[in-house]
This record gives sequence, C-alpha cells and structure tokens, in this order.
Amino acid sequence: MRALCWNGVNDLRVERVPDPTILGPQDAIIKVGLSSVCGSDLHLIGGYVPTMRAGDIIGHEFLGEVVEKGPEVTRLNRGDRVITVSIIGCGKCWHCEHEEFSLCDNSNPQPAFEEAAYGHCTAGIFGYSHAFGGYAGSHAEYIRVPFADTNCFRVPEGVTDEQAVFVSDAVPTGYMAADMGNIKPGDVVAVWGCGGVGQMAMKSAYLMGAERVIGIDRIPDRLRAAQMKAGAETLDYSRVDVYDALLAMTGGRGPDVCIDAVGMEADSGASSIKGLAMEDLYDRGKQVLRLESDRPAVLRQMIQCCRKGGTLSIVGVYGGLIDKFPMGAAMNKALTFRMGQQHGQRYVKRLFEHIEKGELDPAYLLTHKWALDDAPQGYRMFKEKADDCMRVVFAP
Repeated sequence: MRALCWNGVNDLRVERVPDPTILGPQDAIIKVGLSSVCGSDLHLIGGYVPTMRAGDIIGHEFLGEVVEKGPEVTRLNRGDRVITVSIIGCGKCWHCEHEEFSLCDNSNPQPAFEEAAYGHCTAGIFGYSHAFGGYAGSHAEYIRVPFADTNCFRVPEGVTDEQAVFVSDAVPTGYMAADMGNIKPGDVVAVWGCGGVGQMAMKSAYLMGAERVIGIDRIPDRLRAAQMKAGAETLDYSRVDVYDALLAMTGGRGPDVCIDAVGMEADSGASSIKGLAMEDLYDRGKQVLRLESDRPAVLRQMIQCCRKGGTLSIVGVYGGLIDKFPMGAAMNKALTFRMGQQHGQRYVKRLFEHIEKGELDPAYLLTHKWALDDAPQGYRMFKEKADDCMRVVFAP
C-alpha cells in the first residue's frame, strides 16, 4: 500500500510499504477514507520529538471502513464507517476504567522511552514516534487499530465524513480543553491558537456556558474563522500587547479560563507581553543549543494574563523541558493547572450528539482535500499556513 513516511527533519515521502495485518485478537484493519493533518504532527516533522525513525508512517486523525477484525472484536462489523480516537486505550486498565484513556497502562508497547523521560509511561498514539508506541499512522491506505472495540466508534448516518473525521482528534481535544477549564456561566475564556483545536475549544467553551470567548493568533484567515465560525472576539498578538488588551477587555480582571492550543513551538511575537520582546530569540537560541526542548511562550503569557484564582487548561503538546517558567506568579496568583492528551473516548458520543443537533459543525476546519500522493506538499502548505489553510485532509 501507499503511505506517507517520515525520513528525516522536513523530509516526507509517499512510499510503498507492506499492508497492515491482524496481530492480536482485539485488532481491526481500517481502510482509510479521510486522514487529516494536525498541528502536533509538525513537532515530529521538525525533529522536536527525538524518537522518530526513518520510514515511520505519520498521521493520527482519521475516518474509514472496517475491512477486517480479530476474533475478540464484538462491537464492530465489517463495512462499518468509523472514526478512531487518535489516543489508544486498552479499555480495561485502571485509567481506562476511569475514562483517563490517554494515561492507559497497556497500549504503549515501548514504555522505556517515556519512563525515562516522564517517570511513567502513557498511552500509545497512532503515528506519533516510538516514544508513544511506534504505531503506524493513518496517512496510508490501511491502518491497524489495536483494542478496536475501545477506540473505534460508528459514525451516525446523519453525520458527514467531513464532519466526522475531526471527531478523531481535533474536536475532542478542543472539547476536553474547555471541559478542563470548569467553565461556568458568565466566564470569559481566552484561547491561544486559532487552528483546528483552538477553534473547537472556542466552540466548546460556548457550549459549556462561557459568556465571552477571545481567540488569540496572528494568521488573518484563522482570526476570521474564529470570529465568523466560532463566534469569538479576536486579538492579533503581532499587533497588540496581549496582556494590556485582555485586561482592557475584562475590566482589569483577566480571563477566568486560559486555554493553550499551541504547545511546544509557540511564537511569542514582538509585542505579546511588555518587556518580553527578546523572548522568542531566547527560546529559539536555547532550542538550537539543546538547553530547552520546548518554547513556552504561551504558558508564560497565560500565567501573566489569567485572573487571580483562574484556571489554565493546556492541550497544546509539550514533549520535554522548558526554561524561565514563572512559577512564582502561578503560585502567588493561586492558579489551577489542568492539562493532558485528550481522553477522546470519553467524549465521542456526546460530540456526535452536538453535531446531530446542529450545535457543532467542525466541517469548516477542512479547507483543502488532497490525494495522498500530494501529502508532502500538503504538509508544506499547512506548515507555512499558506492559501488560508486550516486543515489539509488526504483521501487515500
């Protein structure tokens, strides 16, 4: 079959690889119908996740058809149209039983990487390096899904492929970001990053009762989408001081909930917070020297901007170490931090209900639909944010 393979930093190629096969009784083989790019893929492509190997198939947000299943798969039938949550849960460990699927004890067969870096091993993730299990990704004609009864969900008849594909990752990630914020009626929510996950976090914040939502980015088409599709007020961080602007918009109080939908490759901008004009150069320089792995500009901004006693919700991906973290401000302001990879299986049924009722329509995230053979160019466009690209979706 054809698949998009990583062969080094910024080196993606569509290659011929062996077809996946059933390896365990709880496996299913999915014929991929749609597979989307994701901002967290850029961390892999750029070499910020060091456990990639040449030939690894990337991609983790997808929809397809069940074409084969193992003998212990009972909830799915051949021919079912399904989405698969990008984070792999076994369904039976303590964490999965408590709906903490991204903390699964059993789905990562290569635990040594994470145990060394994080102290404990977390769940496997499709197409996301050997630290997260070494699973083949979804930018391919077929993909093997372990623990299929836990991770695959039938798509309701009234939901289109273009809506459903994002319930694999972007929608539950944004929804969980809002959920972790413990949003109450009347709250003001600020979201850093107006890409796919940020858009879904903004929409979800309104579903949970937020009175006002503010989206922060610098890309004009993403700011427009935040206004027109997500109903948010917007700030262009390259043009305004975010701290001053947020305090002015909230009567000097600051947002009740701040959401990070950016992660380890944040750009601080020239005027994001007073006195931090050199922040971006500092972080990039330390990255080059391998003195820090992640650029935490958004985290620093959220700590400064959030109201006292407020909540920071972090779903932007971080992989390693950060520097100049304002712990004193976080502690003395009594901020609550909640964070994690998405527990998508917890939310899928609820999200499809929102879509069926017309309360949520993620299809607008799909701005470009390309053939798999054009995937390297699609990622280049996505990375460069060219041609008003929100998400490129490949149709193998």
